[in-house]
Amino acid sequence: MGRVFASMSTSIDGYITGPNDRLEMPLGEGGDRLHEWLYDLESWRKPHGLEGGEVTTDGDLLDEAIQRTGAVVMGRRMFDFAEGPWGENPPFHVPVFVVTHRTREPLVKEGGTTFTFVTDGIEPALDQARAAAGDKDVSIGGGASVIQQYLRAGLLDEIHVTLVPVLLGGGKRLFDHLDETPIELERTQVVASSGVTHLQFTVVR
Repeated sequence: MGRVFASMSTSIDGYITGPNDRLEMPLGEGGDRLHEWLYDLESWRKPHGLEGGEVTTDGDLLDEAIQRTGAVVMGRRMFDFAEGPWGENPPFHVPVFVVTHRTREPLVKEGGTTFTFVTDGIEPALDQARAAAGDKDVSIGGGASVIQQYLRAGLLDEIHVTLVPVLLGGGKRLFDHLDETPIELERTQVVASSGVTHLQFTVVR
């Protein structure tokens, strides 16, 4: 069975969006700054159907995460915010399972991405994702609420955080709404590039 991991870009003060995120501005005010390190990477551009791009240490880490992923789990809010921008050929190219309270038939897109809407909780969504992923890993794609739910349930094996040198001052925090019981992490990798710092942790059980 593969591992379950979450990868997020965060500000130094712990936010994965800026303030006032909404449908017209999914990353909130100033939140686009968190993803600027991605946009020129070949390993980001290729899944988005774009040519060119740089080959860097950042790109190697992103490519590693993409190659190990056999399925993705995300929340309905993330899906609703990004369905339009993703278009007919979303960048996943693997099955995606959306945790939601609203029933909807599976949505088949180009490039191997099918969105399946799971209404009976995070564990059934993970079970379906694991079955679809086979020997590969499952990525918990976000947003923050879904990652927090998997952390609280003890179902997350790894956390990858890319620290972006900006203070947003508000928005959605990655690690809000956790239980008071400490969650121990073991640091497994630190990679500093010219613009960001990549931290990888294993969740200690």
